[in-house]
Amino acid sequence: MIIGGGVIGLATAYHLAELGVSDVVLLERHQLTSGTSWHAAGIVGPLRASLNLTRLAQYATELFPRLEELTGQASGYRRTGGLWLARRAERMDELKRIAHMGDVCGLRVGIVDQAGVAERVSDIVVDGIEGALWVEEDGQANPVDICAAYAKRARAAGIRILEGRACSGIVTGNGRVAGVTLASGVTIDCEIVVNCAGAWARDVGTLAGVPVPLQAVEHMYVVTEPIAGLQDPFPILRDLDEAIYVKGDSGKLVLGGFEPHAKLFEVRGPAGDRPFLELPEDWDQFEPFMAAGLKLLPALSQTGIRHFMNGPESFTPDTRPLMGESPYLRGFYVAAGFNSTGMMSSAGAGKAMAEWIVDGEPSLDLWALDIARFDRSAAARSFVGARMEEAVADLFRMHWPYKQPTAGRDVRRSAFHRTFAEAGAVFGAPTGWERPLWFGDAETRGHSVGAQNWWRPARAEAKRMAEGVGLFELSPFTKIDVRGRDAVALMQFLCAADVDKPEGRAVYTQMLNARGGIEADVTVARIGKDAFRVVSGAATRQKDLAWISRHAEDLGLNVSAFDATSAEAVLGVMGPRSRDLLQSLTDADLSDAAFPFSTSRRIDIGTANVRATRVSFVGELGFELYVPVEHAESLLATIAEAGSAHGLTFCGHYALDGCRLEKGYRHWGHDIGPKDTPLEAGLSFAVSWQKDHFIGREALLKTKVDGVRRRLMHFAVVGANPLLLHDEPIYRDGKFAGLTTSGGLGVRTGLSLCLGYVACAPGEAKAQLLASDYEIAVAGTRYRLQPLDKPPYDPTGMRMRASAEENS
Repeated sequence: MIIGGGVIGLATAYHLAELGVSDVVLLERHQLTSGTSWHAAGIVGPLRASLNLTRLAQYATELFPRLEELTGQASGYRRTGGLWLARRAERMDELKRIAHMGDVCGLRVGIVDQAGVAERVSDIVVDGIEGALWVEEDGQANPVDICAAYAKRARAAGIRILEGRACSGIVTGNGRVAGVTLASGVTIDCEIVVNCAGAWARDVGTLAGVPVPLQAVEHMYVVTEPIAGLQDPFPILRDLDEAIYVKGDSGKLVLGGFEPHAKLFEVRGPAGDRPFLELPEDWDQFEPFMAAGLKLLPALSQTGIRHFMNGPESFTPDTRPLMGESPYLRGFYVAAGFNSTGMMSSAGAGKAMAEWIVDGEPSLDLWALDIARFDRSAAARSFVGARMEEAVADLFRMHWPYKQPTAGRDVRRSAFHRTFAEAGAVFGAPTGWERPLWFGDAETRGHSVGAQNWWRPARAEAKRMAEGVGLFELSPFTKIDVRGRDAVALMQFLCAADVDKPEGRAVYTQMLNARGGIEADVTVARIGKDAFRVVSGAATRQKDLAWISRHAEDLGLNVSAFDATSAEAVLGVMGPRSRDLLQSLTDADLSDAAFPFSTSRRIDIGTANVRATRVSFVGELGFELYVPVEHAESLLATIAEAGSAHGLTFCGHYALDGCRLEKGYRHWGHDIGPKDTPLEAGLSFAVSWQKDHFIGREALLKTKVDGVRRRLMHFAVVGANPLLLHDEPIYRDGKFAGLTTSGGLGVRTGLSLCLGYVACAPGEAKAQLLASDYEIAVAGTRYRLQPLDKPPYDPTGMRMRASAEENS
């Protein structure tokens, strides 16, 4: 059952038909396209800042030109080319980075100067323009025609499209979708619902108890009267620093923009229940866009405005779409929140949703868009409403590296927050949790496309930690307790490593899918005969809980999975003197002999009873302390008071990540994910080949025989410190070989470091890869890369596994 007859719902139906699925009903409460699709601006732009999102968008440029041939229905698709304009040097840096992605994906892109802009657009005012990115494949299409083509193909395949039928309820049973109730009272049984209701998707989610974090706002553009002699075709213009876009429209121009403090629109109730909804003109809100348009294209002053379009459009808290199966209800899929790019995204989104439903996963790694990245609190009206202060404008705003949101903040704090704030923490909310990024004064703030202001304090924090003790806020870690008679059987089935260890031992492992791809990167501690504690990253909390609990359900095992994330705070105590510090506060024996690496036990620290796990994500001797939230402040105070004698310092998240890069530790969602296997990622040490059965084992064994075609490698830039982020092209012996997955400054070594997958021949030895010459492209400049056989910091791992004697 597909709910919503707009471009996303129809694209999903189209692609289900292409996969041979015809037992589908699409519900539309009014007429097809009557929600928001009918007033889409119609821009088709294939280029994005990352590989998978570009591939998703690029598919439209393949499908749209063929829709008439495939369906007999014209699509109005036309290639016009497009310019992304920059009015500041930092924006040019961003565009040069994006241009690399265009090259990698086979798009015809180029960086042009003022003269190049003037050459491509007649009568444009180039004063103040630094340059631009030209994308040959930019174009436009008619959204209503695109929808008609999708619908025609779906109907021809036997898919039923019911107009004038509103959904009034979702029937569920045993945590699964069971049917849809119509406003007429009729119930249609079904096992799968796809919520494609656009601006109304949050309300449809509410019917099922599923959070869908998006908010409708008033989105405006104007259409001019015909302009004599207008260039044809007229390229798509994005004046990013003025937050406007311009496109041609049959001799007219369309001008729109993305504003801060967008006006919220409540779609619930009679006002939002009308088809082909248009809202009142608001020239006060639109005036900055009109002024910017007049400055850029003076010809606008010589013509009138034929139509002022103001209609609802939905945006998400992070301006990325919501796709995939909800972790809260099995069989309930969402494809909504496309942030005004629904038509251009529809081809790729519809294809991905059809794959998700039929194959269980899309062909691309779409974690960045997966609805499981959000929890229930993200869908609260107060939160999504607050985020609209900046989320809409963020589409065109400068995408500063490491930029943190400012609206909708301070909604999730750990018990350590007050103490860290008083110590001068600069907070961010990378996964919704407020956490210290670094500790410093006002001079360390601000944004840059080069050396970061926070590098200095982060390096100082890491240096003090490496000489003494550093405290890290780790409370956002996902913490899941798996208990029950069949807990061992479940964990052995889910984990690639052997986790059937004695109580008090922790194991680093991955949970794989059937293809051997990495669904979760976890540490599993045995905390009882039939009990385990699973720890993973903050971003995957809902995903990992659903993965564990749904497999337990499918296997019919006697197991419960409890999310303990909010019940316990976590403090990382890291550094060569961490053992000495904690030993002074506990009667437990923390010596290397009594408490070796990967030990996880309950101990007393001061008045708090904590679970201490000896692991480290920074490559130093260290302990993670898990403490009930009511004891967290007391624990931190006790450790901080005793820490002065051991060189204690507070450390932020950026210092932690810089240390991670120096050790080459993988980060799920960047370096590893569902499309990456442990063999490709250099994690085969975490696989127990002796285990008879675990998810993905057969696929890994086959890959082991066939050989991998790419390997995750560790690199350092030679003789320079460019700002490395992710998705920078890597060249091997002069030829493109792959992309970086994560990068940044090594805060103890001072090196610019990155991880990235490099193509190789099956069976090619590691020595051959290391012997090649490598370069990396960063914002239009190439730098030499040194492949690293061992981590540049503590290559033997002695510091992390050190005994008391080695650390003395």
